This record gives sequence, structure tokens and C-alpha cells, in this order.
Amino acid sequence: MRRAVTAVAVLTASAAVTLTPVASSAAAPYKGANTAAVQDDFNGDGYRDLAVGAPSATNGTVQAAGSVVVLYGSASSVSTARRTVITQSTTGVPGTAEEFDHFGATVASADLDRDGYADLIIGAPDEDVDGAESRGSVTVVWGGPNGLKGGANISPPAGYDEYTSSCGFGLSLAAGDMNGDGAPELGVASDLCAVASYSGPFSRTGQAAERYLEWRQNVRGVVMGDVNGDGRAERFYLAGPSDDDVRGPVTLDTGAPDPEDTSVNRGIDLPYADGYAGQVGDVNGDGYGDLVTGIPADDSVANGFTPAAHRGGEIQVLHGGPQGITPAQKPKVFHQDTPGVPGTAEWGDRFGRSLSVGDTDGDRYADVLVGSPEEAVGSLASAGTAVLLRGSASGLTTAKAVAYTQNTAGVPGAAETGDWFGTAVHLADLTKDGKAETVVGAPTENSDGCAWVARGSASGPVLNGSVNLCGKSAGITVGEVKGYFGAALTSPHWES
Repeated sequence: MRRAVTAVAVLTASAAVTLTPVASSAAAPYKGANTAAVQDDFNGDGYRDLAVGAPSATNGTVQAAGSVVVLYGSASSVSTARRTVITQSTTGVPGTAEEFDHFGATVASADLDRDGYADLIIGAPDEDVDGAESRGSVTVVWGGPNGLKGGANISPPAGYDEYTSSCGFGLSLAAGDMNGDGAPELGVASDLCAVASYSGPFSRTGQAAERYLEWRQNVRGVVMGDVNGDGRAERFYLAGPSDDDVRGPVTLDTGAPDPEDTSVNRGIDLPYADGYAGQVGDVNGDGYGDLVTGIPADDSVANGFTPAAHRGGEIQVLHGGPQGITPAQKPKVFHQDTPGVPGTAEWGDRFGRSLSVGDTDGDRYADVLVGSPEEAVGSLASAGTAVLLRGSASGLTTAKAVAYTQNTAGVPGAAETGDWFGTAVHLADLTKDGKAETVVGAPTENSDGCAWVARGSASGPVLNGSVNLCGKSAGITVGEVKGYFGAALTSPHWES
């Protein structure tokens, strides 16, 4: 029997004005803002919304300060006409727009204050804080009946490397309800410093009910989702590549550390699993979440004492069950040399740099969309591609697998060298018809960047009528550097 699976995960200056969305408002919060169906519903109208990071957008005259655009969902999907633009100059949003903060390098959502509206969580891992260069920051902007308004900083727990530069706090964000109280926990990873853990609910000042440092873990990616069917999310730590494990170790979190005894709640290593970024979703329809991870770095781009990913990059799938995901499990691996996967594996393609898990055709099996932003399209280097693999009763399959580029018939635009189509990808039901839309970011398309959006259907993504939504039309401004609209979506990607 299939059961519903709740899974939430993510695993980098526009004009200083907030555009009021022309969006329908709900008289009361839409029920279940922390469920997968409406996880990104910021205005409570029952439709998921689309948050798009533009981390190099200009804010006034401030280069690469960054912004986030929220496009509000509806029965007709999203458009740039119904939007809110958020920067660190937006009224009520804390912080100051500074050069190369890259506000919006990561984005996530969860109902942190448990008021029934999803809240937007924004990472700026390159922001300078208290004299520490690129220490990084995380901001929450509160959802409500009129959309997003006001915000607060989510500060690191006490003892967090206050004077360490290049921590990159906010490099990865993930939320999920780990204790079943309806208030999500939040994990915030960094580039060089400890991972921070928060327990909800949060107050409107950004204070969590509890927070602590997992100082035993060097973590660059966090994934959260229910893999054992108990209705509570598990948390996985992804350390990213290191000299002694280029493919990136994966650890199952077991709780807060004890400063007096490092063995207490020590995480469970999953020796056969690898990954830099990941997400949980039910690809075989058995009611248990499955862990999907991406390893985009092959031997052409990774240096270490152990083998890297398969040539061009790969993804892995570990199936959940009554016991969750155990150390003895070996993942199923997919790459572009796997029979049935479109394309050809080539060095440096970065297949798996981004991924998303969602049901594009309404068959109740989650599909997986994989970005390969540095793949060549013909002779066009780094034009990029996205590959959709279908879920089934036997798990992820290559049957009916399809690849999309900007030269695919029905996809607007044209592939060009250096577009990086597939830098970020996202599957989410924005129209409330039970079939996820397909979203693919191409942040270096033109000077501003674009996101391609195709509606879901019983046969999967519909290319005819699909649209390219680009940064300038969505309200960002661009200065001397490209705006990178589409560099981040609420599904995970690897910041490298």
C-alpha cells in the first residue's frame, strides 16, 4: 500500500523595492504548510510558489549584492507578473546590501513559526559578518495572507567560529519535522565551519526553540526527509569532497553531541553512500522516502587519494523502508554511460550538480530531474542539459528517460556556449493538479539569467507552451556582472 511521504530538503542587486504581488489571498492559512504538497506556499492560497535566487543581481549601485524573486503559483502556473522581489534593502528584511554578498545563493522554505504559512529561508554564504570575511548569513522572510513580509536573521549557535573567515554559513539549507510536533527543524551547513541545528518553532525575531552546533561534523550539505515511514524526518549530513574521500561521505544524524562525551549520538556512517547534495522522495511508491544524492565531480575536476565520480558525474539512490536507510545498503547508481540515460558521459559535465525529486506525471512515483550544466550541446561548451529519470514500482528507471536542452524542440530560446542550463533544477506542483512542473535554471543566459518552466501532465513535462522566465522581466537589475537569476531554487544544488 502506498502512503504519502513528506520530504523537504535542499542542498549558492536588484532594485531596493518590494513588488506587491497581484495574488489571491486566503482568509485563513492553507492547512498543512509543512506538508510536501504546499511546502512553498508563502501566501496561503493553496498553491506552491517558486523562489528563484539571483545571487549576483545588483542592488542599486551595489554589485552582486543578490536578490530572490518569488513567483506566485496558480492554476495557470507562475509568471513574472505575479511576483515579489526580496533584497537586503527590502523594508523589514535585516542586513545591508554589500558587494558580492550573493544573497540568494541558496533558498529553502518551511513554516518556521508554525502559523500555517510557509516562510522563505535565504542563504548569503559570502556575506561579511562582524569583521569575518565571507562568514555568511541566513535570513528568514515571513509568509502571510498577503505574501512575504518582514524578516529576521537566523544566527549561528554560540561558539560558532566567530572570527573565522570564509565559513560560508548558509551554503546549504534543509528543513523537516524531526520530532513530529509540526514545527520544522532547520539544518544550516557551511563551507569550512561546523553545521548548525535548530529546533522549531521559531519566534518572529528568528530565535529557535533550541539550537546547537554539530561540531563533530564538517558538513557542506544537509538533507532532511522521512525514510522510515514514521512521519518524522531523518537528517543526513553530506561532507562534500575531501582528500581522503573525493566522492563525499554520507552520515545519518542521531542527535545532539555531548560536550563531555563525543561518542554520545555519534552519527551513523553510510559506507556505500556518497554525495555532495541530495533530496528525499518516494521513487518506488512504497510510502518510504528514498535518498537521492548527486556526485558531480569526476577525476577531471577533483583531486584526492580516492576515485571520484564516474566520468561526467553521477547520482545515487538509496531506498527507505521500515528500518530507514542502513549502513549495509548499497546505492543504485546512474550516470550518462548507464544504458537508457540520454547523452554521453564526458569529463567535466557535472551531471548531478543539481537534482530534484517530484512526480511529473501524477502516477504517484517520484521522478528525478538531474542537472548537468557543463555538458556541451554539439560544439557549444557548457551550454548545459537536464535529464529526467522516471520512478516506478521497482525504483528509479531509465525507461522513458529524456534530456532537455535549449535546442530541444518546444523549449524556448537556443543553446549557447556557457549558458549553464541545469545549474539548478526543481520539480514542484505549482498548479495544484497533482503533476509537478519542471523548472531548470540557466543563470548565465544573457546578462540576467533565466528559468525554464514546463507544466506537468499524464505523460510528463509538456514542452509546447513552456516558457522562459528571465531575471530582468522578473524585476532584478544587472550591473557589471551577470545577475545569475536561476542559480538557486528550493531543490538542492552543489555550490562549487
